Amino acid sequence: MLATLFRNLLLLLLLSSLGGPAWSDDLHIEISKKGLGKEVVITQGGREWFMLVEVTPENTVIVRQEKDRDQYLVDESETHDRPLAPIEVDAAINDYINSVKARVPQQ
Repeated sequence: MLATLFRNLLLLLLLSSLGGPAWSDDLHIEISKKGLGKEVVITQGGREWFMLVEVTPENTVIVRQEKDRDQYLVDESETHDRPLAPIEVDAAINDYINSVKARVPQQ
């Protein structure tokens, strides 16, 4: 329990420090707050990855898109029947960024 809380606090600190644009492994990562949720846009050359976590009092909608220039490779969404807590939003964004980094060949 304490280890999970500590991990989540570190994650929160990391994500809050990424509030604006950041360069990492030739990826341009921009995180912005959108209401109760967040949005991340990751670009590398002509490729773009996008994730929006939209939180309302009733539910949460997560949209993920990936495109190479003008062609969408991924365009999906999921709806959760409850609002995600801020720490859960941050964890979802962080997981998405890490998954993109793991799949992208470094330039």
